[in-house]
Amino acid sequence: MLELVNMLDVNCMGVMIPSSIVSLVHTIIVMIQVVVPLLLIIWGMIDFAKAVIGGDEDKIKAGQKTFMKRLIAAIVVFLVVTIVTLLINLVGSLNDSNVNTDQITTCIKAFTSGKES
Repeated sequence: MLELVNMLDVNCMGVMIPSSIVSLVHTIIVMIQVVVPLLLIIWGMIDFAKAVIGGDEDKIKAGQKTFMKRLIAAIVVFLVVTIVTLLINLVGSLNDSNVNTDQITTCIKAFTSGKES
């Protein structure tokens, strides 16, 4: 029975993390990646629509700038996990110390994919 529990756990640098926690973190990451960009785009569209309805040229330009900033923020939030994973892989490939970067990469992949890879 103990072996079955160990198969469900994820080994992150010698620390056994239950698969339920890994799954929860993965779900939170996915929710953040989807919900936050959608909300930023919706809020930007509402601000821009208010400016267009107001009809003032300066407000339209300000609303357009706000919308573009929120759109860029939405893209960054959506891609932050990919960017962090890429940076860690890059640093790991340049690393000359005794730290085993394969274990770190495996742990990160477990949290981002929701399962042990």
